[in-house]
Amino acid sequence: MPHADTLTVVHHDDTRTRFKDVRYQLHRDGIRIWSADGEHAITDVLMTHAYRHRATAS
Repeated sequence: MPHADTLTVVHHDDTRTRFKDVRYQLHRDGIRIWSADGEHAITDVLMTHAYRHRATAS
């Protein structure tokens, strides 16, 4: 299951929902997200932006 430091869900009405430090699963009916706030199931997904910020080795 992918992990994202920041995840933005763009809905069909162009509103956005943002999450931090989540695991997520994309599926045919939308996206399921697990965060510190619990589990979220969102079905009106137009697009998602997921970012994973990795520390660089020195």
